[in-house]
Amino acid sequence: MDRLFSPWRSKYIETFKGSGDKEKSECVFCSAMKANEDKDRLVIYRGKLAFVIMNLYPYNSGHMMVVPKRHTAEFASLTPEELAECMKLLQDAQIALEELSHPHGFNIGMNLGKAGGAGIDDHLHWHIVPRWNGDTNFMPVLADIKMVSEDMERQWETLHTFFSKIPQPKA
Repeated sequence: MDRLFSPWRSKYIETFKGSGDKEKSECVFCSAMKANEDKDRLVIYRGKLAFVIMNLYPYNSGHMMVVPKRHTAEFASLTPEELAECMKLLQDAQIALEELSHPHGFNIGMNLGKAGGAGIDDHLHWHIVPRWNGDTNFMPVLADIKMVSEDMERQWETLHTFFSKIPQPKA
């Protein structure tokens, strides 16, 4: 598989390196919540029980995740309040993407466990991925490369501004 050079990712990777022979990375979501570096960590919005964060390795421009603040991999462990806030934030994310980038559809879902396809399997989270008719191209098929057409920093600014205008209970 060929790689495209993306130096902005090195800062993210270095942040989560562990120490010792068997490196154990800190949970990327818990680390983002602890830090007061929302723009650097791509945190778009902090709610009372959940938050919205951009996916550093997006499937499409605008790919976001809704994450409960409490560290859990167990979907059944979420409280009704956590579930309600997560669902509200997914709705808000969809509204934001509809207004800002006018996609033709969405993929919204959660992968539970490694076998279920979760890249981060120890802290559950929902993905919301905007989709456009014809948004696939030959690059993934021929070169195993995914093209994302919009600058992440610009996306963060736009989405963060949008979310700051949505009335929500703050943390």
